[in-house]
Formats: sequence, C-alpha cells, structure tokens
Amino acid sequence: MPDQGTSEVGDSSDRARISPPARMPGARLVTEESIYGNLLVSGMIVVQRAHEATSWGTFVGVAGTVVVVWAAHLYAGTVARYSEGRGDQTTLGDALRRSFRISLGFLIAASLPAVVLLLGALQAVSDELAVAIALWLGVIILGVIGYEAALVRGASLGMRIFGCLSTATFGIFMIVLEAVLHR
Repeated sequence: MPDQGTSEVGDSSDRARISPPARMPGARLVTEESIYGNLLVSGMIVVQRAHEATSWGTFVGVAGTVVVVWAAHLYAGTVARYSEGRGDQTTLGDALRRSFRISLGFLIAASLPAVVLLLGALQAVSDELAVAIALWLGVIILGVIGYEAALVRGASLGMRIFGCLSTATFGIFMIVLEAVLHR
C-alpha cells in the first residue's frame, strides 16, 4: 500500500511507486483514473451533443455515467485489492479506502467539466459556450496531467512541455470529433 508521499502509475498488476517532490501534493492525482475520467466526460459530451442534447441533458447524461462508472470502478478495485491481501491483515475497509483514494482522481477530473455543463444547464452561459468550455477544460486538465507526470519523473522542461502537449492532444481529438459529429 503506498504511503502518503507516493503516487502509483501503471496497471494494477504492475504499479511503480514514484515519490513526488514535497512541493507537489497534487501529484497523486496524476493517475490513469484521472485521465480516464477526463476522457470519459469528453467522450460523453461528444455523444450527447451529437444527439443534440441541451446542456441540461448533457449534464445529466455525463453526471449519471460518471457516478455509475466510478461506483463500478470503486467496487471492482475494492474486491481486487481485498483479494490481493491473501495471508495479510488487509480488511475490506482497508481495500475500500485504498480504492477510494486511487479512484478520487477519476471523480475530480470528471467533475470540473461537469460543473461547467451545469452552468449551461442553469443558463448562466449558453449551451454552446458551456460545451466548448467543458471540452477545452478537458484539454487543459489533460495537459496539466501530462506536465505533472513528467515533472514528477524529474523530466526536463522540454519533456514536461512535450508531456503536456501529447496528453492534451487526446482532448483536442475529442473536440474535433465533436465538431465532425455535430454537423
């Protein structure tokens, strides 16, 4: 089980432990879960908008899907982590807490674009603007994740920028897909 100062990356069968610098408490959110949560929301926005849903319809679809997928991920992670503890003192509660900690990045990354969609649903901004901001926010989040991942690894500034741009490209791909499907 990782301590408070480490971050896990990789798949669940081969997680490498990385110690982020003390000045980066948020580095634990640089996980496959946070990337997946962000891409899921971007994909859901694209699908909802392709069906000409309003911001409210898009928000409800995205929020519902995020909650269901996160709960399934939390459940699966808890069962898997509990079964990994053969012969040790891992309790079901320990497995649940560890799974919750690991999956928290999924919820955080998914919630920020969802909040923007909610602003559109509440008519604080137009539907089109809410969708555009939510999708671009997804790009920014992915870029930050890519930058932070490279920073935690001690990469040079050039490689950090490359990490930022390469992960943000996935978000840009979602925006292009949205534009193509929404025509």
